[in-house]
Amino acid sequence: MTRDLPDPSTRAASRPFGRVLTAMVTPFTADGVLDLDGAARLANYLVDEQGSDALVVNGTTGESPTTTDAEKERLIRTVVAAVGDRAKVVAGVGTNDTRHTIELAGSAEKAGAHGLLVVTPYYSKPPQAGLVRHFTAVADASGLPLMLYDIPHRAGVAIETETLVRLAEHGRIVAVKDAKTDLTATSWVTSRTGLAFYCGEDPLILPALAVGSVGVVGTSTHFTGARTQEMIRAFEAGDNATALALHRRLLPLYTGIFRTQGVILVKAGLTAKGLPAGPVRAPLVDATADQLAQLRADCAAAGLDLPE
Repeated sequence: MTRDLPDPSTRAASRPFGRVLTAMVTPFTADGVLDLDGAARLANYLVDEQGSDALVVNGTTGESPTTTDAEKERLIRTVVAAVGDRAKVVAGVGTNDTRHTIELAGSAEKAGAHGLLVVTPYYSKPPQAGLVRHFTAVADASGLPLMLYDIPHRAGVAIETETLVRLAEHGRIVAVKDAKTDLTATSWVTSRTGLAFYCGEDPLILPALAVGSVGVVGTSTHFTGARTQEMIRAFEAGDNATALALHRRLLPLYTGIFRTQGVILVKAGLTAKGLPAGPVRAPLVDATADQLAQLRADCAAAGLDLPE
């Protein structure tokens, strides 16, 4: 018996957070203090100029390991106040402690977030039964829709296909940030569930769309967001030639932004553009002059200008 596949025409209806989500960096002042005014300004830039449909705050690119719970809540409130009337705000709340994750989820909901990003518990490497229990507990405790974050090369454990199929049965688990780089696994899950898959690896956005993904949670989209929107819309319109041309044009920055930790180069690039960013917090280190020069070259190769 042949399984009925999802109708591509229903893709938009199953896209809970839009096409382009940017994993927003967290601006700090020169002395490392949370810059809320800068966060509001950056959020407006990402939505109004880069075309982000949603912003992910307090993710890894937002340096969540180095921000306090109080800072996380203040950042959510600030970004929601700045752009929440025209873009979704998804709060990263994942930790490797289920109780702490539930606490952060409750704080994010009170602060006005529209959704939650919950990463696979890292370092402790729980078995698949533990992942089911963890994600289900968070979903049960919150009234917000959840996006699971599957990133085994950082977390140490993947969310297996059958686990994702099982978790998809929960009404508030609606999406996956897919950084597993396994398009076969993506294909199986998108063919068997209604989960909205968002590519979590910028260079794979177009291939992921071809196997059922609906968009991206991007890092380079601090700079490429508007053109990434064009690429996704072209693909959805059946204009594969335009989509491929845009993919190839943006590839130097899709890949180049990860020459070191993405947040390091994003903050360097935003600073060069006169936008709020500030330094990174230890143990990360700011971009070197050579890294910034390479970033400018990658931007130029992608047809984007980064001021000297």
